[in-house]
Amino acid sequence: MTAATMAKRKPTMKAKDKAAKTTTATKKRYEGFTDEEKAAMMDRVQEQKIAARKAEGESDLLAKIAEMQEPDRAMAKRLHAIVKASAPALSPTTWYGMPAYTKDGKVVCFFQSAQKFKTRYATFGFSDRAKLDEGGMWPNAFALMKLTAAEEARIGALVKKAVS
Repeated sequence: MTAATMAKRKPTMKAKDKAAKTTTATKKRYEGFTDEEKAAMMDRVQEQKIAARKAEGESDLLAKIAEMQEPDRAMAKRLHAIVKASAPALSPTTWYGMPAYTKDGKVVCFFQSAQKFKTRYATFGFSDRAKLDEGGMWPNAFALMKLTAAEEARIGALVKKAVS
């Protein structure tokens, strides 16, 4: 093979290309994000997921309330306002198709309409996560025929105690 043929096959490097290549090699290589930056990004992702779940959970809960018949719909709307005011840390969601409120992903309290299981009264109940213990026996569900100011105050106090 002649030198002319080799020159055609193998392009020669220009002086400009050589200079660019050597400066690139001396630049500090990007190593990625620091551990602190990665942790901050993960925190932000978790915050966004939580916010999305809360928004989604509340819209699901409100849709279930809208499906209810009166007077349960009115009671459920009022209970939603009471729970949100009494325990803002609780996240609205649905649980077995019923409006419910969770803390750390666990149900604390819920509302069951009378129509759900064809009972004569609606029920506002608490799970074992609710901190309502009073000795060896205490109520964990309450029958609701209507909501008066007295019942609203009692429910508000129970919800606050449940998450304390």
